[in-house]
Amino acid sequence: MTPDSTPRPAPVVATVLDLLAGSPGGSVELFLDLYTGPRPLIPARAFMLQPAGPRPDGPAGLELLSVGGKALDEPDFTAYVHRLRRALAVALDPDQVAVVHLQHLTFGATPALIRALPHHPRIALVHGTDLLFAAAHRTQLRVLRNTTAAADAIVVPTAAMADHLRELAPALDTTKVAEIPWGIPDHLITTPPPRPPRDPDGVLRLLYAGRLTAEKGVQTLLRTLTGTTGAELSIAAPAHEFSGLAPLLRTAAVPVRYLGWLDRQELWRAFADHDALLMPSTTLEAMGLVALEAQACGLPVMFQPVPGLNQSLGAAGLPTDFTDPTALAAAVQRLRTDSTVLDDLRAAGLANAARFPLSATATALAHLGRTLT
Repeated sequence: MTPDSTPRPAPVVATVLDLLAGSPGGSVELFLDLYTGPRPLIPARAFMLQPAGPRPDGPAGLELLSVGGKALDEPDFTAYVHRLRRALAVALDPDQVAVVHLQHLTFGATPALIRALPHHPRIALVHGTDLLFAAAHRTQLRVLRNTTAAADAIVVPTAAMADHLRELAPALDTTKVAEIPWGIPDHLITTPPPRPPRDPDGVLRLLYAGRLTAEKGVQTLLRTLTGTTGAELSIAAPAHEFSGLAPLLRTAAVPVRYLGWLDRQELWRAFADHDALLMPSTTLEAMGLVALEAQACGLPVMFQPVPGLNQSLGAAGLPTDFTDPTALAAAVQRLRTDSTVLDDLRAAGLANAARFPLSATATALAHLGRTLT
């Protein structure tokens, strides 16, 4: 390779996720996967918020900002952004940063980082929460539209996200939009946890893993499981959110087992103990990373065919109407009694997950950054 053809090193990124360190969610896992660790895939100054009390254990390279008063609406939102900007201005040397990665189109970290580093090229990454909160909060809609105008590039993981974004930001310059799928750790694709054989005469072991916010559809799932036999449901979710399901759990038609909020390694091991992952999301999913991780571990996925999941899972999962008790019962019965369906879904899922290595996401983002510097 000649000196002229040697790839330039990835530009150092400044990026902020204004969530408390230790918060659950796919966006957090993706953030930590890309920017932190002893050998981050993308060299970065990566920040989250310091929770109250002692500093939590976190990956190497994650820096914490002691900024409180997070808000979504005015007048508190502007004051919160101002505090974040001041903290970032103290922490960052502009000469040591090449590119800004805006982790959301909304929320306080985005305008704060733009103001702290006003002359750096900006790549905005779009997540499902951006679109949901912009639709529900006037202030966040304004931030989203301002960010789409200020960003030099806007990255969406699926075409469905771009379509939804255009509805919220009609003046969007679509030439700035790039589709780069989110990815899952490469080692999970190449060396997944071992999976024991399934008992063909046992109940169908169903798993839900993730947040329990309304758009995730778990409340609807618990209601529509009425009439479903031969199945049991495990839920891995934050404890305070699971406690809110108590009234529904008392009337649940199938046995429900709470697994706690599992860390990444524990969740991957839990995949091996179940027969199908449920994704009953009601509106949209940016990518559905937990579904792809499940597929990489050999766990078939039943999903509500909403934007985002339609593209990332497609024929590699089992589309299911989680709002229809009859349809859900029929799908469960089919999986429980016909082992070939599970085998086919498992094979399709493994092939599908292999299309989304995290290294490919990092490489594409780094290449996009080089084009802007």
